[in-house]
Amino acid sequence: MSRLIRNALSMLIVMTVITGLVYPLVATGVAQVLFPHQANGSLIMRDGKPIGSELIGQSFDDPKYFWGRPSATSPQPDNGTASNGSNQGPSNPALSDAVKQRIDALQKADPDNHAAIPADLVTASGSGLDPEISPAAAQYQIARVARVRKLGTDQVQQLVAQYTQGRQLGLLGEPRVNVLQLNLALDKLQAR
Repeated sequence: MSRLIRNALSMLIVMTVITGLVYPLVATGVAQVLFPHQANGSLIMRDGKPIGSELIGQSFDDPKYFWGRPSATSPQPDNGTASNGSNQGPSNPALSDAVKQRIDALQKADPDNHAAIPADLVTASGSGLDPEISPAAAQYQIARVARVRKLGTDQVQQLVAQYTQGRQLGLLGEPRVNVLQLNLALDKLQAR
């Protein structure tokens, strides 16, 4: 019996070292060599300082910026340590109220826009951290952003087209626009 316990403990120690130390160190080392940008959080830098990640949404509510998908995280929006959905179903009055408030905010920011509001501008994603919006959501906001920034809609349209990513491998997912990258490009365009 003691031999069996000794063998079990030895196997526990060996597997703990392999799976708890060796494997994570090897995987981290390989990732740092082959994919350093992704391994370090896909950070977006400005003047040598990180200002965000390509993978985590940020809240924008200034009309001169494109607005991203609403976040369901708490206590503040786009909190990477609290990734979750709202878990509110379509019959939940809290979801209905939140959607109405978001619609009101979009209409207040652009009262002349009578187009249908894309769903991803008024509903949170499953993770609550979505950094991207659909091309339709970006199109909905072009006139407002162009007007507030005093840019031509053609200029803003070109930026949206430039920052629209297609399906992965041509067939996975949907086309999307990274909101932070697009807003940074707008700031850069206007700084010229």
